[in-house]
Amino acid sequence: MIQQTIRPGTIEEVVAISQQIPEFNAPYGRDEYQRRLADTTHLIQVAEVQGELAGFKVGYQLDDGVFYSWMGGIVPDFRALGLASQMLAQQEQWATEQGYHSLKVKSRNRYATMVAMLLHHGYQIEAFEDKGETVADHRIHLHKDLKK
Repeated sequence: MIQQTIRPGTIEEVVAISQQIPEFNAPYGRDEYQRRLADTTHLIQVAEVQGELAGFKVGYQLDDGVFYSWMGGIVPDFRALGLASQMLAQQEQWATEQGYHSLKVKSRNRYATMVAMLLHHGYQIEAFEDKGETVADHRIHLHKDLKK
């Protein structure tokens, strides 16, 4: 049986994992995470498989009652194990326990697997942002009401 663990993580672990995710052309460094997470309520999760760092999910308070699921990814060798869905579910549970009424997420059009997962988990598309680059880089804004 494969041992999977989702636990609180650190910025250093997130930066190390993000460097192993090929879709991130220029992954954020420590400074950007510190800037975004400073002085705001946030949650950093990491996933481990057999004790090896396999993925992460980072979010922070966007507005009063709204939590923003900002960054996340799974190292290719550990995809299709359900880690992203597990972290999403734990993030939603944590956000609900903290009193947030909704979650927001942005994704790029090119990440169809992530968009499909979010839709499967009850997120709804609320906006589409034309970035003026390629269609694949346009942003999809999703929202989920936590108070159902």
